[in-house]
Amino acid sequence: MDLALRPRPSRRLTAGFTALALLAGCATSQTERIGADDGTDACRSQRVALDSTGNYYGQDIIRGAAIGAVSGGVLGGLIGAAATGRTRDIAIGAGAGVLAGGALGAAGGYLAARQRQAQDQASLSAAIGGDLASENAQLDRTQLAFNQLIDCRLMAAEAIRQDVRSGRTPAEAGRLQMADLRTRVQGDIAIARRINQQIGTRGAEFDTAIDAVAPGTRTEVASRTVAAPTPARPRAPVPLRIRPEPNAPEVGRVAANEPVRVKPAPGNFALVETDGGLRGYAPAGSFPMRRQAAPAPAPAPAVAAGDGSVRELAASNIAKRDNFSESVTNAERAAQGEGFELAG
Repeated sequence: MDLALRPRPSRRLTAGFTALALLAGCATSQTERIGADDGTDACRSQRVALDSTGNYYGQDIIRGAAIGAVSGGVLGGLIGAAATGRTRDIAIGAGAGVLAGGALGAAGGYLAARQRQAQDQASLSAAIGGDLASENAQLDRTQLAFNQLIDCRLMAAEAIRQDVRSGRTPAEAGRLQMADLRTRVQGDIAIARRINQQIGTRGAEFDTAIDAVAPGTRTEVASRTVAAPTPARPRAPVPLRIRPEPNAPEVGRVAANEPVRVKPAPGNFALVETDGGLRGYAPAGSFPMRRQAAPAPAPAPAVAAGDGSVRELAASNIAKRDNFSESVTNAERAAQGEGFELAG
């Protein structure tokens, strides 16, 4: 073979890392992630909608780690070749470059990229604020899709119970239907957990950026949301709902005088947890509690001029991430408890 046409080690290495970059950016198909449509899932469209929102979180910020690793590997390999001229050193240098490049791409890569693009602190804050606004809008879409999917499952569970109670469906057939539904819900939760993990990965990058443009925001949000559960007993039976909304589907019930633990939740609701592990929301007034002295509010961090908007966006981003994670946990508890039991 002509030497001019023979692939050089450095070219092969570059091609290999290019292929690695393409593989790192590849994602499984939706059918592989959520299963094929066999025509028997009444909530299929809601499951597709939830999974589709997850495509967003696998782009942009997370992609920096793969690109950083590949570019670092290529650079490390070429440096090794230039220093010694030996193919072995190309591989060693490439390996070191992958590790270093991956670390640079993954740790604070988003903030570093925005800092390189920004002319000053004001433009940095504006750029990060715009990204947070986009992220928040997507988090809203993901939360809505998950809510609609779990609502569909809970309504299907109630329909099975109603059919068994009325005699339209034999009890054994109802148990089989509920078992199948529970399996589908577990698949839904697996999708949501994968998305939540992606959200968390992006959130770690945003947290680094938030600390740079709105310092103290994370501490402020934590001080508002962290509260110790308080023992309580309801005066009468209380339905627990999947969300703090009056018309949200029920996931179970608390009996009169049953001991529970409650925490404040939005909209004059309380997040209730039973000794059996069931979690849901109920009106706070349903649980008389010993009056306790309110803790002193944490001092608000100083807000620089022009910082209010990005600070509000950052606080909303943190809260939306936490809310989605909690809703996944609540749905998981419902799938293990009364929400998908035949007797309910």
